[in-house]
Formats: sequence, C-alpha cells, structure tokens
Amino acid sequence: MKLLKPKRIYPPILPGPREWPVVRLSKFRKEFILEVIKESVQNVKSIATSKQKIIEEIETTLYREKMRIKQNPWRVDPEDEHSFWEHVKQQLIVAEQHDDAEQLLENTIKEIITRYANEIAGNFKPTSYRLARAVVTFGFARLLNAAGGSFWSDRLALADKVEVSGEVEQIRKLAQIGTVLMVPTHFSNLDSVLIGWIIQYLGLPPFIYGAGLNLFNIRIFAYFMNSLGAYKVDRRKKNLLYLETLKVYSSLALRYGCHSLFFPGGTRSRSGALEERLKLGLLGTAFEAQRINLENNSHNGSGKIFVVPVVINYHFVLEAPILITDFLRRTGQGRFYTESDEFSTSYKILKFIIKFFFKGSKVSLSIGKGLDLFGNYVDDNGVSLNKIGHEIDIREYFLSNGKINSDKQRENEYTRRLSNIIVTEFHRINKVFSSHLVAYVAFEMLRHKFEKLDLYNLLRLPEEEHIIPYDQFKYSCDLLRSNIFDLHKKGEIDYAPHLEGDIEKIIKHGMENVGMYHAKRPLLRNKAGNITSEDLSLLYYYHNRLTGYSFENFIR
Repeated sequence: MKLLKPKRIYPPILPGPREWPVVRLSKFRKEFILEVIKESVQNVKSIATSKQKIIEEIETTLYREKMRIKQNPWRVDPEDEHSFWEHVKQQLIVAEQHDDAEQLLENTIKEIITRYANEIAGNFKPTSYRLARAVVTFGFARLLNAAGGSFWSDRLALADKVEVSGEVEQIRKLAQIGTVLMVPTHFSNLDSVLIGWIIQYLGLPPFIYGAGLNLFNIRIFAYFMNSLGAYKVDRRKKNLLYLETLKVYSSLALRYGCHSLFFPGGTRSRSGALEERLKLGLLGTAFEAQRINLENNSHNGSGKIFVVPVVINYHFVLEAPILITDFLRRTGQGRFYTESDEFSTSYKILKFIIKFFFKGSKVSLSIGKGLDLFGNYVDDNGVSLNKIGHEIDIREYFLSNGKINSDKQRENEYTRRLSNIIVTEFHRINKVFSSHLVAYVAFEMLRHKFEKLDLYNLLRLPEEEHIIPYDQFKYSCDLLRSNIFDLHKKGEIDYAPHLEGDIEKIIKHGMENVGMYHAKRPLLRNKAGNITSEDLSLLYYYHNRLTGYSFENFIR
C-alpha cells in the first residue's frame, strides 16, 4: 500500500497560469462558445433529419421547459424564461404553417442552443482562481487546527487530515503528456471541495468540471465554482437540444486539452455503495474527442486522453440520513422522490464543513492507475499496454477499412465497456475503513438472523430486536478482516492502515467513527456490552460501502 507522507504541496507541473489549458480556453471563451453552438446545431440536425422531426424536438423541448419553470423553478434561472419560451412557441406556430420553414426552424434551434451554451459555459479567471484557492486552503487548515485545539496554530496542514494513496506520480506525468479525465466516486457535497484541493496539492493545473446549476443559487458557491473552473449542469433539462450542447461542450474542452473532472455516477450515491452503473453521456464525449484528436493528428498536449479513477473514503457522511431515505423511498415504493436541498444556504454549507472537521475523522483519496479510453492500463509515458505488457496503438480502435471514422454504435459499446472497467477499478482501489467493516458485519448478522424478512421489513424491526452478541460480532469482524487481507493480496481491494492490529481496538475505532455526527447512532454497545443500532437505515447505508465483494458469504 503506497501511503504518502504528508507534504505541504507538490511542485506545479507547469510554470504558471499562462501555460494552463483552462486559461487558454477562457482567453478564447467567445470563440469556444461559438464552436459549441455550431457543432451542437449540426449534431441535432443529424439526429432530427426532417422538418417534422425538428418540429417534434422543439415541441418536446418547449413542453419540458414550461413544465420545469412551473414545477421546479430556481433562483438562478434567468428572468426572461417566460418571454423566451413564448418566443419559441410563436416561431413554431409560424414554421408549422409554411412548407419552406427549414431556415426558420434551424434559427430556432440555434437560438435555444445559444441560450444553453452561454448558460453552461464556465467563466474561469486566473486571478479569481488564485484567491479562491488561497481561501479554501487557509480556511480548511484553520478548521483542522481548531479541531486540534488551536484555531491559529500552523502545526496542522490539510495533508495531515487527508490521506492520499495510489498513483500520484503517474497522474502528474500523464497531465504533462496528454489530457487527464479524472472520474471520482461521489458520496458527499464535500467531495468537490476535496477534489479541488487534491488537484492543487498534487501540483496539477486547474481542471474544468461540471457542477449542478442549483449550487449557483448560493452566491458564495457560485463565486468559488466559477473561480475554480466549473461549468454548469442543469439536471432538470432532459431534452435533446440541451444534452447535445452539454456533450459538445465537454468534448470540445477535452479537444482543447483541458483536464476535466466529472462524477461518473452523476450524483451522490444515495445507497452509500460504490457506483455500479455510471452515466454514459459525458463519458462518451471523451471517445469523440479522442477520435477527432487522432483524425487531426493532434500532438499539442491534447492528443491522448487518460482516465484516472479516484475513490474518496469517509468514516461518516453528514448527509447520510437524507440520502438513504431518498434511496429507500425510490426503491421501496417505485416512485420518484424529489430531493430536498439540505445545502440551500451559505450558512448551512459552512456549518456542514465546520462540523465535519471538528469531528476529527480522517478522509482518504485513492488514486487509481491511468487508463486509456479502452480500459488498458498506461505506463508513465502514456503508452497503452495489453494484459501481457505489449504496447497498443489506440488508433486501431477507431479504424474501418484502414481509416479513422465515426461509428456511434461502436463508440457507444466502447463507452459501456469503459464504464464497467471504471466500476471494477473503483472496487479495486476502494480502501476499507474500520467503520465500513463493523457496519457491514452488524447489518449482515441481522439480515442472517432474520433471513425470512425482506429489506424493508428488516428495517422496521423494533430496537429491542437489534441486539447482536459481542463475541459473535467480534468473531465475524475478524473473519471478514482476514478475507479483506486475502483480497488485498490479489489486488482486488485496499484497506486503511488502522485495520491492522488488535481486532477489539479496530472494532472500537470503527464504532466510534461510524455515524459519529448523527443524532441516532447506527452502531453502539449497550449496557450489557452487546452490539445494537439506533437506526437500521443508517447502518444499512454504511454497510453498503462493502457490497459487491460477496463478503456476505463469510458472515454467520
């Protein structure tokens, strides 16, 4: 296990902001947006190939946008929403009355896409980036120092709180050779802040990343996200015109050589489990970018795209009660549940961060091996290698009759395969904490004890039925830990150093940390010394971090 000794910061891989790809992008922001608009319009026209199909797409967009405005408005929405979409409606009426309205329809598509492109586009500024970076680093360091007893002391650094392991030197090298696409797991609203810090900590230039448009409701968040390279993603918009604009924006940024980050699960894990199914839309844009770069024989630093999985580990997630409730309502009742925004104000976000750091619980970020887009590992020079270590030319994946060509069906299949490989990598570099261990064992023991109950009846058991004899619990924890060690030797999972040593100390450590902030503790010992739970739903959430390994076969 390659655990890095804390450092203040790694030296930058590029000398200054002028060399940052995102700065070059921001310098030509207007031209970039025009490219996004032009390509998005072409893509929509290639999908909707007749007048009637174009009308249907615009009608669908119009209907969904009016429903969004009526049912789910946000403060960040433009003031002219109603008037703009009324204008689109009038354009449609005119177009439907004329047989030769193709140009009018194309102009309408372009107007809508122009609106979307300007909404999505980030507004990165190097001066704001430096200020935001300094504020984040200083603020986090002070919170950590306060957790250690002195708000103004310099004795603690963020690196003392966050354990970084894995392929650190490789990602630094890959970022100098080509374009890095970082794909982290997503469990908490804190993830974006931590990933932003780790990019700075590793001496990497700024990454662009998609951030939920709803977060721009909050002024302080809007400032920092704009400053740190965010572009806006509105998950309320599901129409073709918006999705194509978003995909083109992502693809074109990669072609410009901008290192990018997005959470492939799409949103925070509601169940607490590692992502099993990834969103393919933005992931697929990387294949388009890679193919076009190869077609253009691009060798300016944006030629090859490298995928780097990252797993974030926490002992506890402050949003867990809301997330698991959301998950259980969706899966248990089979209907959509509107997520409540528990981070709707700057005050709530600050309160969240303060409580997290004052709890003194560690975080880990595990950086996986670099991959090409076809799931092959790459060496430190960015060379793709097959399973026996031979070099692979990725051009061959795009060839047809000896030429690189576009094949959507083929690239969709490549995207699905890469998605599965990323999920495998998440499980491989996942780092088991003591809190994961004890939560998994406790819930599986209860499930085994009440094996005739389905999940939802199990979760409704009265608290007096939650009792697990401590000696049995200790035995199962030790047994599962041994199995984790065996899988680690095979390279199929990782574990935190604190998982070594006396099993009773590990159990105590895990129970102190799991759900330590929550009003109802998912796991604790009763007066008789046995194991119990005050909230089985929360216990289920933390248990889920170790699903997917068939560990249930070792619990009795």
